[in-house]
Amino acid sequence: MPETIFIPQLSKYSYAFPKPRDASEKGLLAWGGDLNRDRVLMAYMNGIFPWYNVDDPILWWSPDPRLVLFTKDIKISKSLKKSMKKFEVRYDTNFDKVINSCKDVRLENCEDSWISDDIIELFNALHVEGFAHSVETYLDDKLVGGLYGLSIGGMFCGESMFSTKSDASKTALVALCSKMDEIGGDFIDCQIPTNHLKSMGAKEMKRDEFLDLVKKSLEIKSNTIEWRN
Repeated sequence: MPETIFIPQLSKYSYAFPKPRDASEKGLLAWGGDLNRDRVLMAYMNGIFPWYNVDDPILWWSPDPRLVLFTKDIKISKSLKKSMKKFEVRYDTNFDKVINSCKDVRLENCEDSWISDDIIELFNALHVEGFAHSVETYLDDKLVGGLYGLSIGGMFCGESMFSTKSDASKTALVALCSKMDEIGGDFIDCQIPTNHLKSMGAKEMKRDEFLDLVKKSLEIKSNTIEWRN
């Protein structure tokens, strides 16, 4: 009989989390609570993020391994370098459209999306506060790709990306690396390992190593930095 794993339930009256190093083998740390902005920011500052299906309870994760992209490691192929020239890149000019497009494109491709109305409302509020940001790619003045996430301390916590034109999201990722270099960022948390992001230079990191990296980044850089074109 398989061993039963106890996953603690969060209280709505406390923003405390279990230690992320104690997460299950697959990375599930806790469930429940709510999406209060203070709880969510506390989660990301401790290497934890919410990820759950729309009709399920809120699940909180700290996976092992973690996928991390250091800006110096970004891989730009010759074909991508050439393709990037056709796009215009903007930052934080159409955040709501980017997050909704990340959701809509997945649904159009018959893929599940964790980007619920509650998540959209939360991240739009965090965008207004200067925590959440978008990188957008345009072709003929039409939004055709982009990504969004949270900028906390020296790290950018990538949430999702979308593309309706070839190389549009890759261009956004390259532009994000350039922006991180510009503002003195440390690294991009890509969360869950994927072959696509690995092909762009992201590398798997043990959870303990990642959590140490987060702690060091927040000790050095504790303030959000406003992004501008």
